[in-house]
Amino acid sequence: MKKTFLALACASLIPAVSAGFDQTEEVARAKQAVAGFSAALKSELMAAMQSGGALRAIEVCHTRAAEISEEVSLETGMSLFRVSQQNRSPSNVPNDWQTAVLQDFKSRILAGEEAASLSWYAQAETADGPEFRFMKAIPTGGLCLQCHGTQIAPEVADKLSEIYPQDKATGFKPGDLRGAFVVTSRVD
Repeated sequence: MKKTFLALACASLIPAVSAGFDQTEEVARAKQAVAGFSAALKSELMAAMQSGGALRAIEVCHTRAAEISEEVSLETGMSLFRVSQQNRSPSNVPNDWQTAVLQDFKSRILAGEEAASLSWYAQAETADGPEFRFMKAIPTGGLCLQCHGTQIAPEVADKLSEIYPQDKATGFKPGDLRGAFVVTSRVD
């Protein structure tokens, strides 16, 4: 993983890694959690697209994404969710540190890196104690474009407006940064 200024800046603001805490292991666990969530959601979305098209996929994303995230969180003992500056759901708005990482991802893309390769991690001190933080960029793939692209069918746009009246998650092209997976865990 390429160390970025942001990761170094965040790391310099926190105390040394807690004794007995293996950051390399935690990064591997976070990557595994993201891969599990991503594979499960993609599988359900592909099945929905085959059985009912984009309208069915919207329902799956609306109902199952949060459920799958919760299932993976329970299985791994880590908190897993998605954020985006162009969010569809109000629950996917990034906080300050997540926004900073998303901005860093955008800068790295402008510098020539592929969105699919971008990740970041750090340990931070919170009111509840030390926390491990990991983010993995979500690139826009072909499957995403029917609901997140520049050319959305009218019936799909209508359904999105119905479910997500504040939707900002359209206008993407293949490979664009759509957001990021966020994984956090307590450091003991």
